[in-house]
Amino acid sequence: MGIAKKLGAIGVLTAMLMAGSAVAQEKITIGFLPGVVDPFYQVMEMGVMAAAKDLGITIVTQIPPTWGVQVQTPILDAMVARGDLDYIILAPTDKDQMIAPLLQANESGIKIITVDTFLGDGDYANGPVTFPISAIGSDNTEGGRISARGLAKAINGEGNVYINSTNPNVSSVEARAIGFTEVMDNEFPDINVVGLDFNLNDMNTAVQQTSATLERVPDLAGVFGTNVFSAQGAGTAVVNAGLGGVVQVVAYDATKFAIEQLREGVVSLVLAQKPYDMGYMAVQFAFADSAGVTSLPTKVETGFAIIDINNVDDPEIARFIYQVAE
Repeated sequence: MGIAKKLGAIGVLTAMLMAGSAVAQEKITIGFLPGVVDPFYQVMEMGVMAAAKDLGITIVTQIPPTWGVQVQTPILDAMVARGDLDYIILAPTDKDQMIAPLLQANESGIKIITVDTFLGDGDYANGPVTFPISAIGSDNTEGGRISARGLAKAINGEGNVYINSTNPNVSSVEARAIGFTEVMDNEFPDINVVGLDFNLNDMNTAVQQTSATLERVPDLAGVFGTNVFSAQGAGTAVVNAGLGGVVQVVAYDATKFAIEQLREGVVSLVLAQKPYDMGYMAVQFAFADSAGVTSLPTKVETGFAIIDINNVDDPEIARFIYQVAE
């Protein structure tokens, strides 16, 4: 965490130093293309727009109605075709399939910054994909580990647990499942991971999948929902089955719904990411790059807030709950 905080501070400091020359610097236009409409990306957009206002930057936002390469790629192509974008900040919906269209955008003269999810292995300094400026987001493998330990504590270190996730080959949720399974396999021999389903970012599918697992594994002890839709679906299925507080749920992403279920005893732990920071910092990085800064870190981890029933009302923790307009 020390390195992540240091790298994050570099980005903030860079932007603060450059802000003094904002008037003299040539104006830039940034495209913002998140993964889908959900509270996580809505908070990220708030960070993007706040930074743009502070730095005098024009933002062009396009938000896909659903998740997927087939949806995101034509929107990306349309943004490139505008001809007025200097940078694109986006969350790639597939770590491999989005490489080619983003490389084409980059070769047309648009610089790329990824947020939340990344391309390739996320190592833009030495990995197979090096054209983006930076990958800004959570350490999702560590987030999966934190979630596993929290769920293990809630079920007293034994029982069957289940993972409900979104899409295969998406860097963020893939890493969360890996970190979760790693901890359960290595640290909790009496816990068995009985399955992993992909709901394709559809909450109703997550409900159906979790309900089916509850029927298949009647002694299920816990569920890990790897993102907004997964956690909402898992929690809803548990409540519908009359098992709230019996089957423990760990929710990745601090939505209003997840916090309500935390208060009701359905969810035992909520892992809040910092999407506002991701969006704000990405705009800062674009601004600094346009001003000639050459030492921006190629990877920045923005950290977490771990929320449970004991600290949910602490203002220093509660500020990381995703607050979006109704």
